[in-house]
Amino acid sequence: MLQITPNIKIKVEDLKFSFIRSSGPGGQNVNKVSTAVQLKFDINSSKELSDEIKVKLFKICGRKISTKGVLLIEAKRFRTQEKNKSDAIERFIAIIKKAAIDEKPRHKTKPSKISEVKRIENKKRNSQIKQQRKKIISD
Repeated sequence: MLQITPNIKIKVEDLKFSFIRSSGPGGQNVNKVSTAVQLKFDINSSKELSDEIKVKLFKICGRKISTKGVLLIEAKRFRTQEKNKSDAIERFIAIIKKAAIDEKPRHKTKPSKISEVKRIENKKRNSQIKQQRKKIISD
């Protein structure tokens, strides 16, 4: 079990790992060894996540989620499978934590009187500066 938050635990069996060849630096090692990791997690079939978190995941992840609702995380920063696998899991946990945070509602605020006065004065000052830049056309 992966403990993500005190309320959210995800079974490791729900995460599917596949190893692919990594691109980038590494010399001949890149051509021989499959070190990159693809982590797949089916959001729609997950029973541990609430519907609210699932909706937030679809908003947060965007193109990382397939049309079938499978989250795909690719990790290929390191040269070993173990490091890439732990990197993929860390990134997965970070995404779930981000989706689990409740957003605070925004309260409308008004600018203070002083800030309004300063804003108007600043606009007048800028206007005068620009007026002085204009060429004077004389007859």
